Parts: sequence; structure tokens; C-alpha cells
Amino acid sequence: MSEPHRQRKRYPRMSTVELTKENFDQVVSDNDFVLIDFWASWCGPCRQFAPVYDSASERHPDLVFAKVDTEAQQELAAAFEIRSIPTLMIVRDNVAVFSQPGALPEAALEDVIGQARKLDMDEVRKSVEEQKRAAEAGEGLPETP
Repeated sequence: MSEPHRQRKRYPRMSTVELTKENFDQVVSDNDFVLIDFWASWCGPCRQFAPVYDSASERHPDLVFAKVDTEAQQELAAAFEIRSIPTLMIVRDNVAVFSQPGALPEAALEDVIGQARKLDMDEVRKSVEEQKRAAEAGEGLPETP
């Protein structure tokens, strides 16, 4: 049984929201669907992906599009084990449902957004819980030689 859907406030609409370690938790928890672009100013593919990402934010005003400058927010990038940029992450209902490095072309980004919209989050949460239980159950197993 899923918990009742709580009313979430919407982050003020901008083309993109700059995420920092100070506002990350609030932005992600206050919004049902957040796309996050991990990037750096020196990164050529990041600069190529930026207009594609910004254009998608204009086509999907109901979603929050956010950016993490991995140079300025090294702690945040490390917490998500970002090893390659750009990396796109999608968080729905506080669950990371997608994370992939690489500059996506416009059609691929639209496809990923569409797939993420169609996810049954009750099923996703159930799967996450099952994986947690399986991992916890496996902790007590003896090592095999």
C-alpha cells in the first residue's frame, strides 16, 4: 500500500535551477520530478548539451530542470559518485530512476523524459524495498571459499 500523496510545493519556474549542497534536499523533496544535469564549464560535451537541456525545460514546464556545477559542488558530485560529465539524473518522488553520463541528443532526452513519466512509482518503490531487504538478508551469509 502506498502512502497518501502529499501536496508538494513547486519550485519557482526558471529555465533551470542551480543546485548546491545547501538547497539540493529541499528542491528534490519539494518536487515530484527533477532532472539534474551534472556539468562543468570546461567540459565541451556539457556546453553542447546545455542548449538541448534548456530547450527541454521550456517544453516541460511542469518538471524541474536543475544543474549541478561539479567544480563548485564537488561534495555533491562525490555523493552521487559522478565520474563522467555531463551526467543526467532523474529523481521522481525522492527516488533516482535514471542516471547516465553523456550528452544526449534532443530526441533521446525526450524519450528518457517520456519513459520516466510513465514509470509506476508504487512499483519502483516496491522494487527498491525488495532490493534493500535482499541486501540486508545477504549481509549475514558466510563467505564461500
